[in-house]
Amino acid sequence: MWDRLVRFGHWTLVIGIAAAWLTRHGGGLWHEWLGYLVLAVVVTRVIWGFAGPRYARFAQFLRPPAATLEYGKQLYAGREPRHIGHNPLGGWMIAALLITTTAVCTSGWLYTTDRFWGIEWVEELHAGFTNLLLALVALHIAGAIFSSLRHRENLVAAMFTGRKRAPEKNDII
Repeated sequence: MWDRLVRFGHWTLVIGIAAAWLTRHGGGLWHEWLGYLVLAVVVTRVIWGFAGPRYARFAQFLRPPAATLEYGKQLYAGREPRHIGHNPLGGWMIAALLITTTAVCTSGWLYTTDRFWGIEWVEELHAGFTNLLLALVALHIAGAIFSSLRHRENLVAAMFTGRKRAPEKNDII
């Protein structure tokens, strides 16, 4: 289901973002290089989202707004289908995480340039994007836990092994 590059990128982002957050005060070059690493992973993931295998492709999991809204209604009613890849809300969460991570990295890089070094609004922009990213990460984790419990499968384990249980009659593949 999820290929090695997707899984390696996922866990590299988890570690890289956590390490960048931990080095945000006084981390100097470590913090900067972690930002470059994270940005490189995001760029790789975006390319893989167009060129990778089925479940890595954005076309497979970014559903139109109407389909996503319908999934949300089914979720609210407690009758949402299980998806072998990302469900529609999870797919849009991936997009939001990739976009916000890019904004964090770009604003952080901008702050290191001669033109914007020490400019307060750039620092505040970077901090704001970072706070948004942390909120999205928390929602992502909550969604993974919720889906794991709801569909009785360990999504964290699936992000290590690349496997989920076989599709059943009402699952969406």
